[in-house]
Amino acid sequence: MSNSILGQFDYEFVDIMNQTMALIRKSFLTKNQWSFPIDGTSRAGLEAVIASIVKPGDDVLVPVIGRFGYLFAELVTRAGGIVHSIYKPMGEVFEQSEIIEALDQIQPKVLAIVHGETSTGRLQPIDQLGRACKERGIYSVVDAVATYQGMVIPVDEWELDAVIGGAQKCLSIPSGITPITFNDRFSDAINARKRVELGIRSTETTEPDHFIRSNYLDLTQLQDYWSQNV
Repeated sequence: MSNSILGQFDYEFVDIMNQTMALIRKSFLTKNQWSFPIDGTSRAGLEAVIASIVKPGDDVLVPVIGRFGYLFAELVTRAGGIVHSIYKPMGEVFEQSEIIEALDQIQPKVLAIVHGETSTGRLQPIDQLGRACKERGIYSVVDAVATYQGMVIPVDEWELDAVIGGAQKCLSIPSGITPITFNDRFSDAINARKRVELGIRSTETTEPDHFIRSNYLDLTQLQDYWSQNV
């Protein structure tokens, strides 16, 4: 505690940030530039991703196999999205074909799905869903809080758009930091909603019609903080 504080713009601190991003990429088996930790619990990571991609009126498919499917539905509702849930009894999981069929029927903007459901201990197969979403122009968002580093999650191979991990589960460390990753397709979508803060923006700054409502959990702002071009 008596050591000098390293400033966030110090070149040594920036190097630590870049090393952290590289390690998170490795953990997710991805080349995504945007792989960094959220300052907050796993729920903060989930909410940051949902709040950044879902705007009022967006349709979101949420397959529910337990408690945390309902949490996704809650986060989508608070972001103003329209939740379309499909359900399995507690202890069961979906065939991926069932979820793909629902994608075709509902044609949502986003699929928000839990990979490992803590409340039941069940693993939802998702290896076919990223590609299915990409082929349909849908964004895939995966809650991998309970499975991160407990099993292999090859983000690029499975073509997943955004994945949220967790610290307090398989890593067995205190909650308060949440690793996430998202690809360029997802980045382009959220940056269409980017709002520059008052006091920072120039007079020429234009404002999107549906800017991201959260400030602290705005992924476009966090991209600025975690840019390797600092």
